[in-house]
This record gives sequence, C-alpha cells and structure tokens, in this order.
Amino acid sequence: MKNDDTSEIKDFKADIEAIANIGSVPMILEIICRTTGMGFAAIARVTEDRWIACAVKDKINFGLLPGGELEVLTTICNEIRQHHQPVIISNVALDKKYVDHHTPAKYAIQSYISFPIFLKNGAFFGTLCAIDPQPADLDAPEIAGLFGIYADLISSNMIAGDQLSDYKRELETERKAKEAQELFMAILGHDLLNPINAVGNAGQLLSRYSADENIKRIAKMLNNSAHRMKEMVENVMDFARKQLGERISIDSHSIDSIEDALIQVILETKMVATDVDITTEFDLPHAVNCDSRRICQLFSNLLSNAVKHGDRNHAVHIKVTSTPSMFSLAISNSGTKIPKEEIATLFEPFSRTKSGSKKRGLGLGLFIASEIAKAHDGTIQVFSTDEETSFVFNMPNDLSN
Repeated sequence: MKNDDTSEIKDFKADIEAIANIGSVPMILEIICRTTGMGFAAIARVTEDRWIACAVKDKINFGLLPGGELEVLTTICNEIRQHHQPVIISNVALDKKYVDHHTPAKYAIQSYISFPIFLKNGAFFGTLCAIDPQPADLDAPEIAGLFGIYADLISSNMIAGDQLSDYKRELETERKAKEAQELFMAILGHDLLNPINAVGNAGQLLSRYSADENIKRIAKMLNNSAHRMKEMVENVMDFARKQLGERISIDSHSIDSIEDALIQVILETKMVATDVDITTEFDLPHAVNCDSRRICQLFSNLLSNAVKHGDRNHAVHIKVTSTPSMFSLAISNSGTKIPKEEIATLFEPFSRTKSGSKKRGLGLGLFIASEIAKAHDGTIQVFSTDEETSFVFNMPNDLSN
C-alpha cells in the first residue's frame, strides 16, 4: 500500500475529487459496512495498471486512505475490470473458486464483495467494494441489490458531475465570448466610427471650401468611402448585438414626413453610385409610426443591394406609400433573376447570391434589414423574374400607439 506518494496519484486527482464531490458517498460506505457487518468499504478507481482508493470507510485499520494505492495485479477488482461482473465471497475458506486465490491470502480477508462502476460512455471506472477479515453473510439477494443500486447511484452522480462541469465550461466560454463581443462592439462604435466620421467631415469640408477640381474629386472619394465604411460598421454592430441575444432596438414615434429622411438616403447612395439612375414614387399622405433612423438603415441596405446587383443600364425604382394602417416601401431593379432556392437564404447572415454582381460585401445588409423589419412587426418579401427583382417591406402603421 502507498498512501503518501502523491506523484503517483496526481493523474487521478480529478477522479478522487469527482467522488469526493458526491455528498452521499460517506453515507453509502457507512450503510454498506453496517448492512454487511464488514469493516472496510471503498470506491476504487481501477485501470490496467493502477488501483487508487477514491473514498474509504475503514473500521478495521486496513490502513488505506483516499488517494492510497494497491498493486492492481494483487486485486480482484482488476479481474472485474476485465469481465465487468460483480464478485461476492461470503466465506473464502468455503468458496471453491477463491479459496486458493492470491488476493484473500495477501490481504488476510475472508469476505469480499465488489460491484463495477461505469461512466456515461460505458467505460469502466472502478468498483464499489467491501472486505473483512471475518466471513460475512453476503448471499441474501438484498445485499447484491443494495450494492447494484449504490454502484448505479455513484455512476449517475459522476455523470451529472461531468455534465455540470461541461456546462460550467460552456458558460465560462460563453461569458468570455460575450466579453470579447462587447469589447469588439465598443471598438467598432468608438475607435472605428470616430475616425470614419472624421474622414467624412474632412471630405465635406474639402468639397465645400476648395475650388480645385482635383481636390473636390478626392473629397468626393473620401465622402463615399466614409459613407460605405460607416454603413458596414453599423451593420456589423447590429449583427454582434443580435449574436449577444439582443433584439434590434427601436424607438418608434409618429413621423409626419419620412420622405425627407428617405431622400437623404438616396442622395448618399448616389454619391457612391454616381452612374445609377434612381427614380422615386412617394405617396405618403399619412404619418408613419416607426423608428425613422432604423427605417432609413433598412432602406439604405435594400437600396445598396439593388444598386450593387442591378443592371446599370436600367433605373432602380423606389415606391413608398402610407395608409392609416400600413406603410410600404418597395425597391425594384432590373438584373439577373434570383433563383427560388437562393431567395430562401437571402436574409441569413453572410449570405450572398451566386448569381448577379461579382461585387462582394459582408453579407449582412439584408440580414440587418430583415431584423429591423421584424422589430417593426413587419416583413420583407422578394419577387424576382427575368425582367425585374423587387424587395418589398410592409409594416403595420399603428398611429394610435
């Protein structure tokens, strides 16, 4: 027996702790000793080359403590590891199979009982066992039933402990991932948006106060780049919030004239796509109850998509209408028909059509647009033919709210 050689048992520390974390183990070992009349009970971790005591109840001064070790080849538990069957010996001297067995002789025992313990994947863990230098009445079926129940209980507790440990690890991983995402959002919202806004402001100032045409051209490029980068950052931030479990927030109120805000989006888009003709049809006799900033973001994403994938030889047409009960925004463009199977995945994050323009983006614009639509209790539908593709956003216009 080796009780103090911690270097040899350090690999089994987790197993010993797993058993120690089962609050019912001391009571189980106590009940086993009282029920059988045996003086020593233990839970052992048994492998091909090691026998380690994980928990012990010793009333006979056997001398083994938790973490203590027996030579595995001297144990019957090693045989149980191989055949996975319980072993019950009431009286070694009267047992034909074990009367000359080396284990009772080595450890001076006359009674022995041991049941296997298995892990959740069916792997053999070790044994629940008891020994005594005197014979014991172990032939009653209640004894075998008791050991079987306790072995299963220990196994179940270990499985639950493993699952709890896995769950804690997953929670910690999720916590760290959430912290990383929040830091990422903070960097996007401050460290990136601020210089992007500065670039855009510099472009506007240059365009306004410089008479040099080359400078104006460069200023226009700065404005276009800043606008595009800001749009991408806002989409990524909204996607990150969605991944954190947050729904896109909206601040709805009645807007008497949303047309002005939508026209501003069109002007910003034309600054980037100067060669695209955009026609409009506004019919907005009624106020619109919405978050105008978010609706403009939805509109910008849909319009950017139409400009990117549409045929530059044909105009992009915009139709916006309002009624006392409905607000509708439709964007239509000519271009390659979108197959039905692609329409089904258009609003998934990082989705890109296989057909149409080869221009690449993050693949978040339509996803963010659909989330904004959902936040307004609305929908975005796609209609695509060989002649025209339309994205239509509809939402209830509840002016009473």
